Amino acid sequence: MPDNNELEKTLWASANRLRSSMDAAEYKHVVLGLIFLKYISDSFEALRAQILTGEGEFEYADAEDKDEYLSKNIFFVPKAARWSNLLANARDPRIGQIIDTAMDAIEKENSQLAGVLPKIYANPELSKPMLGDLIDLIGNIGFDGEKSSNGDLLGRVYEYFLGQFADAEGKRGGQFYTARCVVQLLVEMLEPYRGRVYDGCCGSGGMFVQSERFVLEHQGNARDLSIFGQESNATTLRLCKMNLAIRGIDARIEYGDTFLNDRHPDLKVDFILANPPFNISDWSGELLRDDPRWKYGAPPVGNANYAWLQHFIHKLNPTGTAAVVMANGSMTTTTSGEYEIRKNMLEDDVVDCMLALPSQLFYNTGIPVCVWIFARDKRNHKHRDRSNQVLFIDARNMGTMISRRHRVLTDDDIAKIAGTYHAWRSLDSGYEDVAGFCKAVSLQEIRENDYVLTPGRYVGLEELEDDGISFEEKMMELTEELAEQFAESHALEAKIRKNLEELGYEI
Repeated sequence: MPDNNELEKTLWASANRLRSSMDAAEYKHVVLGLIFLKYISDSFEALRAQILTGEGEFEYADAEDKDEYLSKNIFFVPKAARWSNLLANARDPRIGQIIDTAMDAIEKENSQLAGVLPKIYANPELSKPMLGDLIDLIGNIGFDGEKSSNGDLLGRVYEYFLGQFADAEGKRGGQFYTARCVVQLLVEMLEPYRGRVYDGCCGSGGMFVQSERFVLEHQGNARDLSIFGQESNATTLRLCKMNLAIRGIDARIEYGDTFLNDRHPDLKVDFILANPPFNISDWSGELLRDDPRWKYGAPPVGNANYAWLQHFIHKLNPTGTAAVVMANGSMTTTTSGEYEIRKNMLEDDVVDCMLALPSQLFYNTGIPVCVWIFARDKRNHKHRDRSNQVLFIDARNMGTMISRRHRVLTDDDIAKIAGTYHAWRSLDSGYEDVAGFCKAVSLQEIRENDYVLTPGRYVGLEELEDDGISFEEKMMELTEELAEQFAESHALEAKIRKNLEELGYEI
C-alpha cells in the first residue's frame, strides 16, 4: 500500500483519467459525492461490526437500530445505500439511479444531511461505465482501523481532490477553495486553540478543517472549538458540509448572502479566518447604507472590500482576532470613502499586522494579495501591549513554484512568517526588525505616510551581505570586463563589414 501522499496522487490520476470530456466543475460533484458515501458507509460498517459482536456495551444492541449509530455520532446508512450494495451493482446499467436512491435514503435517515448530498448520478449524459469504474476505484480505499483514522484518510483524499479540482477549474476554483498553504498560514498566525471560529464566506470549509487540525497537532481538544460559517453558493455549501462531516466536525454552517441576510446576526467570536471574494461590485451596497456594521464609514456601493473588512471586525468579541485575505488595492485605495474608512480603523487601533503575500498562491487570481490581521484588544490580552503599533511583513519574495502557474508557501515559510508575528506580540518578545522583511511601525509614522499600509513602504530593502571587496576593486574588475567585451564587439563588427564588402555591399 502506498503512503498517503502517493495514495492521493494515484487516486487522483486514476479518477481524472475517467473524466473524459466532462467538465471538472461537474465532475467534482460526482467524485466527491462518492467519496463521502464511502466514508459514511465505512464508518457505519465499522460500528455495525462492533455491535454484532454483542460484547460489552453492545450486549443487547440491535445492529439495525438507527439510535445506536446516532448516539455515537455515526450516520445511519440503510441497507440499499451501503457501499457493498453499490459495489455489487457497479456494472448495472441502472447504477446512476441506484446511487441517487442511496443518497435520498441517507438524507431521509439523517436530518442533518438533508439537501446536502448530490443526486446527479442518474443523469443520462453521465457515463455509467465511468460510474462503475469510479466505484471500483474509490472502493479500493479500504480500512481496518478506527473511525478516526478512516475519516482522516478519506478526509485527506477529499481535501486533496478539492485542491486538484480547483486547479483544474482555474479561476472558478478559487470560489470554493483557498490554497491549503494560505489557510495553514492564517491558522498558524491566529492560533485558534479554543473558542468560537467564524468565516462568513466559508467556501468548502478549509479554514475550519485546518483549525481543527491545528488544535489536534498541539494536543488540544477539538471540542473546545465552536464553528460558525455562512456561504452564499448552495453548491459550495454542500461541498463544505460534506467536507466537515467527513472530519466529524460539528458546525453551524448557514446558507445565504452574508451582507443582506447575516444568518449569525448576534454572533461575536474569538477568531475569524476568511478569504472573501475580492472587488465584488454587485454586493447590494446601495441597500445597506445605514447598516450598523459600518462603524468606520459606509463602504462604496461599487466595491465590497471594505464591507467585508468591517463585517469581520463587527463579528469580533472584545478580545477577538481576525485574519482576512484581501486585494492589495485595499492597502492604498483613496476612492469612494475607502481612505477615510482605513484611516478610522487605524485611529481606532484595530489593525494589528499587515502581511504582503507573493503572487500565484491562489486559484482564482495570479496577482499578489495581502492579509489584514485585526485585534480588538491590543493593550494586554494574553500578549504584550501593542497599542498604536502595526507590524508590517513583506513576504512577496517567499514561496516555491510547484508548477508554471502555482506557488506554495513551504512549512519553513509559514513558520518564519507566523513566528515573526508571534515574537512581535509576545510578552517576552525576542522580536527584531529585519530590513526587507518586517518592521514594527508606530501609528504616527503611518499617519506621516498618509495611512498607506503597503509593507514595502516601511520594511525597506534587504541588507546585502558584505563580501569584503571594496567598491574601487569591483569597479576596476567591471571596467576591465567591459573593455574586453567592447574589443570583441569591434572585432565582430569589422568581420561583418569585410564579409559584406566581399559580397559587393558597403555600410
